[in-house]
Amino acid sequence: MHAPPAEPDSDPGLGEVRRIAVLRALVLGDMLCAVPALQALRGRFPDAHIALVGLPWAREWVSRLPCIDEFIEFPGHPGLPERVPDEAAWPAFVADMQARRLDLVVQLHGSGRLTNGLVATWGARHVAAFHEPGRAAPEPRLSVLWPEEGSEAQRLMRLIAVLGKPDSLRGPLRSAEAFPVRDADREAARSLLLAHGAPPGRPWVCLHAGAQWPSRRWPPARFAQVGRALATAHDLTLVLTGVASEGPVVAALEAALQGLAPGRCVNLVGLTPLWTVGALIEGARLLVSNDTGVSHIAAAVGTPSVVISCGAEVARWAPGRPELHRVLWAEVPCRPCTHARCPTGHECAMAVGPCDVVDHALSLLRRTEADDASPSLERSLNHATVDSETPWTLL
Repeated sequence: MHAPPAEPDSDPGLGEVRRIAVLRALVLGDMLCAVPALQALRGRFPDAHIALVGLPWAREWVSRLPCIDEFIEFPGHPGLPERVPDEAAWPAFVADMQARRLDLVVQLHGSGRLTNGLVATWGARHVAAFHEPGRAAPEPRLSVLWPEEGSEAQRLMRLIAVLGKPDSLRGPLRSAEAFPVRDADREAARSLLLAHGAPPGRPWVCLHAGAQWPSRRWPPARFAQVGRALATAHDLTLVLTGVASEGPVVAALEAALQGLAPGRCVNLVGLTPLWTVGALIEGARLLVSNDTGVSHIAAAVGTPSVVISCGAEVARWAPGRPELHRVLWAEVPCRPCTHARCPTGHECAMAVGPCDVVDHALSLLRRTEADDASPSLERSLNHATVDSETPWTLL
């Protein structure tokens, strides 16, 4: 167990900081977990130009983040799995980063084994970064040993803390700012639901059976068991979500749900851009999903959720507010899993039973159904359901 981080100096010796670049080129859930750190960085340097270096998908998301001024596309790099590297683009990318004459680079991408050497090529005056035990820190006064405990958001905040005294880092961390859904997104979601047969006025539950790795997916047949139980107990529509590549998984779920009455199941896989799926989750009575990006959207917009965690580090990735977000998982010797496909019998998934998921889902539905503000097809897609002052709650 690591000792608590030392109290930051009131002046870490940065001098004037006008140009900052942050490296975090990861997928949706990872990025949403980084928002408290990005907000704190903005609070520490309110007048600086802050650019986020990320994956192409994040350009649209960053355009709505008030704490970030610019998005820079990361071309990938050998050894980093998030995208196939565009090696031909790398020299021009590095030249562009050097031409920016950065005052500070913040390496929020991970432990630093591969990325610290990468950001060193950008020529910044200062580098704040994580590093692993036994490996050199890029700039010791601005470096933090990679934490092995705590939520992802807490881990990232440890690095931001070295950039200034604690008082300069305090301020409202607003969850709604992490995923700001707009009225146009709600209207797009409304039109999509109606076009696919969802009855006006009927509430819905989102079922998300996909995940980036097969090892992180609970079986579609079990999602179907949960969906049938919820549709039987409540007058609601099951909305199946997922990106186009998850089509076969969602098709298996839809097939297992055959026989429900018309309008009880709507398959929207591959039809929901980023903000549309955000509006669908915002308006849902409940999300039932694997431990993947949509679970972090639910946490950001305040929708109750039941999350089945297969293989991941629960303490690191689970959302806060356990009374609103129930994470179900099984302790098995091979957690945390590093395999894209389970090499054994997928014990972590099979040990989570549908009855447990149904019990938690029904508990959350009962918790909200008497609330006058509970979303409906007509209300929730026209009005935000989240108080923008709702603070982030970290594990």
